Amino acid sequence: MPKVIVVLPTYNEAENLPLMVDAVLALPVENLNILVVDDNSPDGTGKIADDLAAKHTGRINVLHRTSKDGLGAAYIAGFKKAISLDADYIIQMDCDFSHQPRYIPAMVEAAERYELVIGSRYVKGGGVDESWSFTRKALSWFANRIYVRTLLSVPISDATAGFRLWRRQTLIGLDLDRIRSNGYVFQVEMAYIACRLGFKVTEIPIYFPDREHGKSKMDSNIAVEAALRVWQVMYHHHNLNPQMRRKEAYS
Repeated sequence: MPKVIVVLPTYNEAENLPLMVDAVLALPVENLNILVVDDNSPDGTGKIADDLAAKHTGRINVLHRTSKDGLGAAYIAGFKKAISLDADYIIQMDCDFSHQPRYIPAMVEAAERYELVIGSRYVKGGGVDESWSFTRKALSWFANRIYVRTLLSVPISDATAGFRLWRRQTLIGLDLDRIRSNGYVFQVEMAYIACRLGFKVTEIPIYFPDREHGKSKMDSNIAVEAALRVWQVMYHHHNLNPQMRRKEAYS
């Protein structure tokens, strides 16, 4: 039975984290574990994570980082830690319930056939919160279905999605030290490299609600910056091919 580790990056998620842990651990998935990556949250999320790890001995690990230096850096640290913990499947997701744990069993099932599984808002059956404005929906749809997909020539409808399952060997093969992005374009860069290196990718439909508790960290400035940085992603990685996969795990 493959070992599955859910990587949860947190910053001021004291309200959400206990609820998310309960929801994930209640899923009908064998050998399912959690790795909390906390960026020194001032609201005490790190302490809550430690208490949860003590309560669920052996199923929760906590990685404490000393500063908040970006989503990409938190995920890369979490991925490397999960690999060192002998994870076979590594799931990345937000802790705010915009990524719903109920999709995890389907992602694990799909991982038997694919090397990267993306929880997608923009494939048939997927969707976003009904409260989104027309402009927000249109911009997000255009960015994923048209802009990124066309510019990078990737067979992915939701390249900015942050709800993903990676096989262990896929993350090793990507060579996480190649990653240059540290904001929301991090998701695009990871997906683009996976495609350039020839890994098998699939998308499963998800419904993406707004976060249930707390305040979203995304704003229009971040979105515009991410759109511009897609060009940098293409420039840095367009020459990659499957023969350039990394072979060795991280020490």
